[in-house]
Amino acid sequence: MQNIIKHLTLLISIFVVSQLQAQDTLTVAKQDVSKMIEDYKERIKKAELETLKEEVDNINDRLDREDITFEEAEKLKKEAAEKHAKNIENRYIILENKFELMERNNDLPDPDKKSTVFSINIGDGQKEIVEVKAKKSPPKYDIRTGNQLLFAMGFNNAIIDGVSLDDSPYKLGGSGFVELGWLWNTRVFKESNFLRFKYGLSFQWNKFDIKDNLYFEKGAEETTLQVFPNDLKKAKFRTTNLVIPVFFEFGPSTKKEYKDRIRYFTDDHFKVGIGGYGGVNLGTQQKLVYEDEFGDRVKQKIKTSYNTNTFVYGLAAYIGYGDLSLYAKYDLSTIFKDATVDQNNISLGIRVDLD
Repeated sequence: MQNIIKHLTLLISIFVVSQLQAQDTLTVAKQDVSKMIEDYKERIKKAELETLKEEVDNINDRLDREDITFEEAEKLKKEAAEKHAKNIENRYIILENKFELMERNNDLPDPDKKSTVFSINIGDGQKEIVEVKAKKSPPKYDIRTGNQLLFAMGFNNAIIDGVSLDDSPYKLGGSGFVELGWLWNTRVFKESNFLRFKYGLSFQWNKFDIKDNLYFEKGAEETTLQVFPNDLKKAKFRTTNLVIPVFFEFGPSTKKEYKDRIRYFTDDHFKVGIGGYGGVNLGTQQKLVYEDEFGDRVKQKIKTSYNTNTFVYGLAAYIGYGDLSLYAKYDLSTIFKDATVDQNNISLGIRVDLD
C-alpha cells in the first residue's frame, strides 16, 4: 500500500505541475519600459493619496468629536501630508533604481523570451502589483496530443486450466487490482477526433486473496499451492508490474472554435477503448498471518520471485462515459513460468482518465 501511495503522490504531483504551467502574464516589450515606469509612478501616487485621504478623514472625525482642537487637527494634517509626499518621493527613487539596475545588467524584458524579470511592492500591506514578464507566445492553434492521469481499481482473479472461477483457489471478493499511470492521448486524424491513440507508462498491482488455508511454496523450478501447517488468518499474494499500455479509443467529441485556436472535448460523450500492454514484473510478495504453536500471532512478508514470469503482456478494453469507464484486462502471459497448470491474471473494475 505504501508503494501505491508513493507512486500516486508522484504522478499527481506531475499532473499538478503541468497544470500550473498554464498561467497568464503581464506582457511588455523593451521599448515600453519608460511608459511602464510612469504608469507605476501613477499607481504609487494614487495609493499614497488614498491613504492620506483616509488619515485626514480620521483627523476630521476626531475634530468633530472634540477630541482634538482645530490647531492640533491642522498640525496632524500637515504632518500626514508631508509623510506621504516623502513616501511618494522615496518609492519613486526605489522604482527608478530597480530599472536602472536591470538596464545596467542587461535584464530588461526581452519580448522573445518568457522569463520573469522582477516584482515590486508599492505600498504598505498592498499586494504585489508589478510583475514584469516578457511577451508570451500565442496559444497553439491545434493541440493533437494531450496527457492524462490514469487510475483504475477493481476485482482480480486468475483463469486456471481446467478450473472454473467458482472453484478458483482465490477469493472472488478479496482479490483485487490497482493501476496507476500517465498517458498521452493523440488525435489520429487531422480533422477528426473520433479516433484517438493512447500510450504511456503504468504501474499494475495484482493481488490474490488465497483461500482454503493454502499458500504458495516456491520450489526449485515450480511454485505450487500447498496446505499451510497452521491455521492461516490471511494469505495474500501480490505482483507489481510496470507496463506500457497502448489503446485505440473511439468516440464522439465536441469541437470548439475560438478566435485563435480550436480544441476538442470528450466530456459528456461515450467512448470505447481497445488495446493491450506489455512490460516487466518489478516484484512479488506473499503475506501470511497465522498463530504459531504458542498462540502468538505471526505476520510474514516474503519477497521473492516465486518463479513468476519476468515479462508480462496482455489485452485490455474499456467502455465508458466522460472520465469514467468499465475496465477489463487479461494477461496473455502466465503468472508462473514452467508451471504444471497455467494461470493467467484477469481483472475487472472501474477506470478513471483525468485530463
